[in-house]
Amino acid sequence: MNRINKKLQESQKLLSIYFTAGYPELEDTTTVIERLVESGVDMIEIGLPFSDPLADGPTIQESSTAALKNGMTTAKLFDQIKDIRKSVDIPLIVMGYFNPMLQYGVEKFCATCAEIGIDGLIMPDLPLAEYEEHYQATFEKYGLKMIFLITPQTSDERIRQIDAASDGFIYMVSSASTTGKTSGFSSVQTDYFERIAALKLKNPQIVGFGIKDEETFKAATQTAKGAIIGSAFIKTLTEKGIEGISGFIKSIRP
Repeated sequence: MNRINKKLQESQKLLSIYFTAGYPELEDTTTVIERLVESGVDMIEIGLPFSDPLADGPTIQESSTAALKNGMTTAKLFDQIKDIRKSVDIPLIVMGYFNPMLQYGVEKFCATCAEIGIDGLIMPDLPLAEYEEHYQATFEKYGLKMIFLITPQTSDERIRQIDAASDGFIYMVSSASTTGKTSGFSSVQTDYFERIAALKLKNPQIVGFGIKDEETFKAATQTAKGAIIGSAFIKTLTEKGIEGISGFIKSIRP
């Protein structure tokens, strides 16, 4: 069984952390992953930096720019994490944009992910129809879960199409803005969370965007299976470095 599916069967609410590979320093990637595992997170999204990150807020954009300047590439990331399964057993997901994947070669990218032990991919700019027509067979060949995003503006019909095409979890974006901008959840967002819960989808939902502390983690997981933290974690890395990881995770889920 894919590690994502196995983790989703556990009873607790899941905490997933996003970080940018190659940040703060180029060779920090595996150390960040291992510290997160030691701190008790349930899943990790490894951000593959890209020069034009449309869905990312300023904090993640700045970390991507820094990582690219540090020398991070797709090939470099794969080389850094080629032995990661010797020390890490939780689900690992690569989150990035489709252009670098296309440049690397979709089949080669998927094959390398499978060889290393990556469990899923999040590509916000790969449309559902294009995925199903051209790439779904390749992803499935290598046992990779494609994680799709939905927003408050996504219609129920579209959400059900995404649910039907998915076999993992649905990334539930808490707002229509870029990451890192919200300061809490409004009634509009909580109504959205309840609307999605009422659809009774076959795939669990994990909420991202705007989760930054224990309060927002609890609010996001009232109706969802888990929550993803990105910008707030990147800020901690920027301000406190790798030594700040354990304290940050404990502040979210004491």
